Amino acid sequence: MLFLMQKAVGFVAQPSSLIAIALTAGILLITTSWQRLGRGLLIGALATLVIGGLSPLGDLLIRPLENRFPRADIGAGTPPLTGIIVLGGGEDSRASPQRELAALNESAERFTEAVALARRFPGLRIVFTGGTTSRARAPEAFAAERLFEALGIDKGRLTLESASRDTYENAVLTAAIVKPKPGERWLLVTSAWHMPRAIGCFRRAGFPVEAWPVDYRTGRTFDPWRLHQGIPDGLKRIDFIMREYAGLVGYYLLGRTSALFPVP
Repeated sequence: MLFLMQKAVGFVAQPSSLIAIALTAGILLITTSWQRLGRGLLIGALATLVIGGLSPLGDLLIRPLENRFPRADIGAGTPPLTGIIVLGGGEDSRASPQRELAALNESAERFTEAVALARRFPGLRIVFTGGTTSRARAPEAFAAERLFEALGIDKGRLTLESASRDTYENAVLTAAIVKPKPGERWLLVTSAWHMPRAIGCFRRAGFPVEAWPVDYRTGRTFDPWRLHQGIPDGLKRIDFIMREYAGLVGYYLLGRTSALFPVP
């Protein structure tokens, strides 16, 4: 029930959902004695749609999360790494494995960067954590295993966690499988904008990890004059990042993360 409530809150927290609700309410009210409120809702919803869809507002919202955690220092002279933890979320489960080896989405860098790290450090253990939210679909870990093997990663290096449905379960179930020891260095590979919540969950689970953010959606500098080519482009960016902010707040209130906005 809690999982379903989280998904419902995430859906409502999306600006596109709120815009649709406001437009519907405005249309219904415009023909009643509440027509002034109806007009206000319509004007506000349309203004939000245009400004949010075309302006770089989404980039402005993404940057604080993406820039929160720099990549860990893994250069020469630093303590050796123990392993890599890769969070699911990079697979499009609607298409794979029925149609493709592994259909990937906009967060595919979670996979590609993990493979690059595995080749750079041949002795590292690789842990992939990702289940499924639907009984009709196979856990994401199964497709990840096939993809990693196809890209040349030895199956003996892989550890799969396939029961988790969200980031908190990623952390708790992975900690139970890995059982990290003091002094070990584990890199956490996930999207840069998702890293604060992920780090907070692993800290709460008692699993110290070091950030290796990927899947950046903004550049190093903010361009206030950058406009999106279409309203759906900008609105999509605002939708996913507002879901992430809602996730940070919700996880903190539920005690699933170590802080509201975890710091390095």
